[in-house]
Amino acid sequence: MLAKYETAALTTPSTLHTPLRTTKPFRHIFIITGPAGCGKSSVAHYLSRTLDLPYIEGDDFHPQSNIDKMASGVPLTDDDRWSWLETLRSAAVTTLESGAPGCVVTCSALKRVYRDVIRQATRAADDVVVRFVYLRGNKELLLHRVKQRKDHYMKDDMVASQFAVLEEPWGEDDVISVDVSGTLEQVQRTAGEEVNRVIEGLA
Repeated sequence: MLAKYETAALTTPSTLHTPLRTTKPFRHIFIITGPAGCGKSSVAHYLSRTLDLPYIEGDDFHPQSNIDKMASGVPLTDDDRWSWLETLRSAAVTTLESGAPGCVVTCSALKRVYRDVIRQATRAADDVVVRFVYLRGNKELLLHRVKQRKDHYMKDDMVASQFAVLEEPWGEDDVISVDVSGTLEQVQRTAGEEVNRVIEGLA
């Protein structure tokens, strides 16, 4: 299964990236991404409120088997993630098809090939735009933040495993990178400003 997506990512990347278009209107899918502890849910909730767009929490779409593995400190494999990514992508497209002008989705999307699975949402219609908001932070900072969490299935030792497989999205032109070393309010504000620039540039 991995080979199928790797082949798509390596041989036809241009078909999976969202091209800049001149037609209107656009329906935006904003994927808030990054390792555990980067603040995906907090930033996504903020963007959902300020943009008045539906919010989709990616963790809600994990099957129980994935949740059990993560709660036990066992990293997910590629095979664990494919159906989750496809289900999450379908949920975003369905939200647009229901009449929403866009949506905000949380998804770690640690590897390029995972992001390529999500990018296939643009095939649903020619007015669909996918943009990733990558919340960037170093391992020590994110480990500290995860340790502060209470009653969450993602354990602090999972941060190291996520960084081990992380492929940062440098050079991917549909990615907005936001540094998370500041306060939550600063990060939210910066993410909002960058997302608005995308909307204004494409609208």
